[in-house]
Amino acid sequence: MTRPQLIIAPGKEKALLRRHPWIFSGAVKRIAGDPKEGDLVDVVSADGSWMATGHYQPESIICKVLSFDTPQVDDDFFRECIRSAVAYRERLGFFRSADTNVFRLVHAEGDFLPGLVADWYNGVLVLQAHSLGMHRLFPVLSAAFRETLKSYGICSVFDKSSATVPGGAADGYLWGDEPQEWEICEHGNRMLINFYEGQKTGFFVDQRENRALVQQLAQGQRVLNCFGYTGGFSLSALRGGAAFVETVDISKKAIELCNRNVALNFGPEACHQGTVADVLQFLAEHKNHSSQFSFIILDPPAFAKNHRALQQGLKGYRSINQRAMEALPAGGMLMTFSCSQAVSKDDFRTMVFTAAANARRRVRVVRELPHAADHPVSIYHPEGEYLKGLLLQVE
Repeated sequence: MTRPQLIIAPGKEKALLRRHPWIFSGAVKRIAGDPKEGDLVDVVSADGSWMATGHYQPESIICKVLSFDTPQVDDDFFRECIRSAVAYRERLGFFRSADTNVFRLVHAEGDFLPGLVADWYNGVLVLQAHSLGMHRLFPVLSAAFRETLKSYGICSVFDKSSATVPGGAADGYLWGDEPQEWEICEHGNRMLINFYEGQKTGFFVDQRENRALVQQLAQGQRVLNCFGYTGGFSLSALRGGAAFVETVDISKKAIELCNRNVALNFGPEACHQGTVADVLQFLAEHKNHSSQFSFIILDPPAFAKNHRALQQGLKGYRSINQRAMEALPAGGMLMTFSCSQAVSKDDFRTMVFTAAANARRRVRVVRELPHAADHPVSIYHPEGEYLKGLLLQVE
């Protein structure tokens, strides 16, 4: 089948030759044919040689490349990509864990399927498209996942793309049972998930190993979990023997579900308090009470959703980190993150350095905190390493 073509301008092939999966509009000399958003297009050099095939979108990133190896991008191509992604998780033991049944199955460019996220929630598969082309493929992808995951007990497929695909259909089940609420388990902590109302695909799956680290460090600590959502870090702290945990989030619904999750695991008498509040204001009010919390977790939303918002986003990150450092006693621990892809590792470190200097505190870097192994990063797409985190000791 003849497809529309993106003809690359002479001298603009370098990123493609490095197999970077994003083609920017500035690299395209002209378009042959009349592609619509989401259509497959072939990418060719100035001399007409085929270079790649991907999904077209009339934006700055004009094409997300699916294949550098063959123009034969069909149903079998996607079935093989899914089989490979599932085999990777199987090899690392994700399906065999005795105490965790939630993890990422497809991580977009990291699994060579740009525009697609797929998360496994104890038998419910949640698909989220970040391109119209990938969303159109959901009937094919759903069938391929159901076949590949049959032996693992897949019971439902849910589409969570209404907020990520412009003009997309409402979120809802594509196949199988249709529970309103679902229970998962992570490191022994039971949690209730609402796929319709939850953020991301329902939960922040990428923080699994960092929550396990909190569990190791929480013994006897007074823990403040900021931007705590439904309490993943709070449950880990309580499981690890924290003396007290307070979860702060501006969403009343999130705190209500957090409180239910705490009660589900530790009963109504757990040493936990859920607080609906703006985090920056909460930290400002507690800056002179340094004996109250000995361990603070900052896991905010993406303050810089793109490079245009980078400086304003860094200012927001700097403010909350400075407030947290000011609120900690000597020897206190701070676990801090940015999930903004626009914020580089260097940007993040410089921001933390500035926050420490402004707070006039001595700060040790204990370790870096990336996302877990079920969120692989393509060697050709370093932008996929979006989560930056540091564990710090504040003196």
